[in-house]
Amino acid sequence: MMRRNRFKQALAATILASAALLSQFAFAQDSSKTSSDSKIRNIDGVAAVVNTGYVTRKEIDDRIVALQKQGTKLPDAATLRKTVLERLILEKIQIQNAEQEGVTVSNKELDKIISDIAAKNKLTIAELKVKIEATGSSYERYRAMLRDDVIISRYREREVEGKIKISDAEVDNFILDRNRSVAGVGKATRSTPAAKGEPEEIDVAQIFIPADASAGVGAQAEAKKKAESLLRDARGDVDFLQLGAMAAKDNPKIKFQELGYRTPDRLPQLFYEAVRNTGSGQVANAVVKSPAGYHVLKVLDRRALVAGAPEVQQAAPQESTPSTPQNIMVTQTLSRHILLRSRAGLTDQDAERRLAGYRDQVRAKTADFGELAKKYSEDGSAANGGNLGWMGPGDLVPEFDQAMNRLQIGEVSNPVKTEFGWHLIQVLERREAQLTLEKQRQFARAAIRERKFEQAYQDWLRELRDTATVKIINADDPAASPR
Repeated sequence: MMRRNRFKQALAATILASAALLSQFAFAQDSSKTSSDSKIRNIDGVAAVVNTGYVTRKEIDDRIVALQKQGTKLPDAATLRKTVLERLILEKIQIQNAEQEGVTVSNKELDKIISDIAAKNKLTIAELKVKIEATGSSYERYRAMLRDDVIISRYREREVEGKIKISDAEVDNFILDRNRSVAGVGKATRSTPAAKGEPEEIDVAQIFIPADASAGVGAQAEAKKKAESLLRDARGDVDFLQLGAMAAKDNPKIKFQELGYRTPDRLPQLFYEAVRNTGSGQVANAVVKSPAGYHVLKVLDRRALVAGAPEVQQAAPQESTPSTPQNIMVTQTLSRHILLRSRAGLTDQDAERRLAGYRDQVRAKTADFGELAKKYSEDGSAANGGNLGWMGPGDLVPEFDQAMNRLQIGEVSNPVKTEFGWHLIQVLERREAQLTLEKQRQFARAAIRERKFEQAYQDWLRELRDTATVKIINADDPAASPR
């Protein structure tokens, strides 16, 4: 019941996360988004014409005001204005293309998303409307902004996912490389470096901790602290991508990927400057800050750029390379829970209060968790004292998985809400388990997709921008300033 297809989970989480983020912006900003089919408009108010639409200077102003209200450190005014304009242009292009491709959000779907946002903020729909209107905006404008955001999310997921191709050979090679890494085979192997002045390719991996311009000062500081901690860990004798996987398990917003061999001009400029003098197998000297967050970088390899160069020889004969499925290990958790299902007549406050009471009894050792689960839990595991069996990464819904992973053995959680209702969780044991062949291939495919997604997304955005007709008219002056 609680197991879910990983891709569907990720897509749903992306849409809901985007919606929640947009709702926070709606509270903070007074947007005055004008109707795109208005026949009368002052050309002085248009910052850029985007295909058949446009971005206004007022839209830029409102987005900047919203960012400023977040209290985060922003670049200088000119750079900020240029960055915001580019972001709005890309949003406009995506909306236009999505409409042409028939990507829509029905009123019923939008109502459901808004209902989820209200529930997440512990508000009724009426209370949500009051908060929106208190900002000087309107509920109708809020719905329009939210609809655009969800359409962009769906269009992006459909288009980018469609561009990611993963062959069986890639999966096989991933498993083989991971097995070699586990066994310590080939660790010292390096490609032939380029001679001074000769062209080269660099294989860079990154662990990315998001903290964009909309994040508050506290969130920025926390992200930087986490990045610096990961940088220190990466300097030790650890597998860099495995370190990224562990960090992502603790915080799903953290991403890790191997960029693959690229010439310097195909690396982000910030990345190349950071690793320009970094040798193979070495970590960049410092965390890299970008507008999107913080990046921990490692040069996996550097090699001469020679057409038709032979593949790097293996450090050990093929026969001695472990390749059996049991060589990929994952952490599994044995846990139990008490579930109070969402239903009419049981408010969130009542469910939290009841579970908090059970938690206090267990902590005070006046009641046994298993006995409480048998008596009060409202799912099929109740007969077994709430025992869910051994679960690995991705086997449970994200909210439950994240809360469970934060617990020590024997510890009982605070009440946790998921799509199924409210849970109280206790971790009984953890173990390192061997993946079956089927699970191993699922794990490999998901890891490869994770690595490829960010590059595919950035390439897709560049393609959209390059193929659109964009004319910048006057973006430098605020809307209130005369030209």
